[in-house]
Amino acid sequence: MKAEKLTEKQVAEELEKLPGWTIKNGNLHHTFEFADFSEAFGFMTRAALIAESMGHHPDWSNVWNKVDVKLSTHSIGGLSNLDFQLAKKMQKLV
Repeated sequence: MKAEKLTEKQVAEELEKLPGWTIKNGNLHHTFEFADFSEAFGFMTRAALIAESMGHHPDWSNVWNKVDVKLSTHSIGGLSNLDFQLAKKMQKLV
């Protein structure tokens, strides 16, 4: 899949389709909260397989039951269609 940089208008339109996601420091951002560490790690494992298949990888961290996700496309210096596609796929996992 090819990354296409989105305009501010496109970003705003795509963001409306992702409740709970925000733009923070130029990244598409969301914190997922789970019942415990096992659920959080399971989510990360499933999301990692999707990200790998897309060739597009998140910046993320995990502390116990929380997974903090930041998406941007470093190669284009901004937000792309791939960031929103991955975010939508992550949403479907929960």
